Amino acid sequence: MMRRSPSRTTGRAGLVALALCAALPLAGPALAQAPEAAQGAATEPNREATWASIRPDLFPGKTIAEAGAIVQLDAPGRAEDAALVPITIQLALPAGDPRTLKAVTLVVDENPAPMAGRFTLAEGTRDFSLSLRARVNSYSFVRAVAETSDGALLMTKAYVKAAGGCSAPATKDTADSIAHVGEMRFRSFAATGRPEAQVQIRHPNFSGLQIDPETRGYTPAWFVREVEVKQGEKLIFAMEGGISISEDPTFRFSYTPSSDQVSVRAEDTEGKVFTRTFPGGGS
Repeated sequence: MMRRSPSRTTGRAGLVALALCAALPLAGPALAQAPEAAQGAATEPNREATWASIRPDLFPGKTIAEAGAIVQLDAPGRAEDAALVPITIQLALPAGDPRTLKAVTLVVDENPAPMAGRFTLAEGTRDFSLSLRARVNSYSFVRAVAETSDGALLMTKAYVKAAGGCSAPATKDTADSIAHVGEMRFRSFAATGRPEAQVQIRHPNFSGLQIDPETRGYTPAWFVREVEVKQGEKLIFAMEGGISISEDPTFRFSYTPSSDQVSVRAEDTEGKVFTRTFPGGGS
């Protein structure tokens, strides 16, 4: 199996993951094989202890309120595959609320790099839906924190039982993934009556915690750190991501087809930039 060596800094999230490698030499297998009692359900205060420790770094000096119906988070209570946990975030401001939505941040408390991604939304957005697949390394709260135009932060959370997602081996052949790295697909679901589209980017998205089966060493972190999707000149969303986004990053999002082309730009931690333009109706 081929290995990839980084030619440049991997960014903050990647460095965190790499620094933890020595401390977690068998993170994937150990967690995956541990009995449920060992992973056991901690008390609610203990579950929140990690959030209390990471919150000041993620949102320094900010007050975070309960989101109520404005932010909805759909995540499985028990994941079938910890490396491919499906997550959907739905944002909607109530009628009469003068604010708009600026961004939403996805956090996985117990992951080595907790911020999975920050998604900036188009100016004037009042409702938005986003689905993706994430890695969950151990039993953890997953949180969606939305930011409104007045600077308010609104949060909702879901508890996910999963183990070993960040250290799980790739599900696809690494050599093939590298050969096709940066290839993209775009699909519109307008024909089915759903105002949504999907973008997929081929990339192994190595977390830095995965074992190379040939060398028994760690595969260096190498992942997509930035994504920008536009419809014509208008932004649909932009992502700043880390190691928690699953391989072959795939995003399903709110979309209304038009004659405007859809352009996708992605950049990974080696500085490689991938771009593609699609017809507005999808292809």
